[in-house]
Amino acid sequence: MSQVFDAYARYYDLLYRDKDYAGESEYVAAHIRKQVPQAKRILELGCGTGAHAEYLARMGYTIHGVDMSEAMLYRAEARKAGLPPEVAARLSFSLGDVRSVRTGKKYDAVISLFHVISYQTTNADMGAAFDTAAAHLQSEGLFLFDFWYGPAVLTQLPEVRVKRLEDEEVKVTRIAEPELLVNDNIVEVNYTVFIEAKSTNKIIQLSEKHRLRYLFLPELEGYRDSSWKELVSQEWLSDGPLSVDSWSGIQLLSRI
Repeated sequence: MSQVFDAYARYYDLLYRDKDYAGESEYVAAHIRKQVPQAKRILELGCGTGAHAEYLARMGYTIHGVDMSEAMLYRAEARKAGLPPEVAARLSFSLGDVRSVRTGKKYDAVISLFHVISYQTTNADMGAAFDTAAAHLQSEGLFLFDFWYGPAVLTQLPEVRVKRLEDEEVKVTRIAEPELLVNDNIVEVNYTVFIEAKSTNKIIQLSEKHRLRYLFLPELEGYRDSSWKELVSQEWLSDGPLSVDSWSGIQLLSRI
């Protein structure tokens, strides 16, 4: 998977420049403040280029981000280098797989955003990711993650999408062609990406394959033992109940 995201990192921030990282980070922080008012230290599993981490650090949290892509982390470190020193001091990043990484530290909250949990496509992978969260949490610490909600995926069904965007250097066209693997609870998204350099008109074509697992609440329950307590399962950002309209869900678990 890391090779996919190494290629992805080149235009990742451009693709998601219209994503409301500030609003999403405040939403996450509001849940942390509610469930763990004393929280100061956060571990982010699958931090990407560090956008959510930056905003959480600006709020005063000390946050460590882990990602399995060196290219993503390179951009995260570049982001950190451009921040005010007092914010940068609360940020750190390291290379690691969410299924196996161990930082040797405990945190008040572990977060995993942008459907990183749905990238854990086997039962073993999913269980390992939960074990990673458990290994890093203080007692009564919070595990917060978002995921593709199965009933909505199967009701709405994935569709072909085209996204076009540009900045001062490149034009990007991305075609997403999903395939529903219904017996595996997986959507396999095949991306074809065209990157045109404005200075030379040279076009580079990339191909990527992302496999994401859509999840059901009883299924998620099976990945945690009695040391976990479910706090909330609801729609991402709206905090409404999960339904066939809720493609993206959020779950909050407490470590007993």
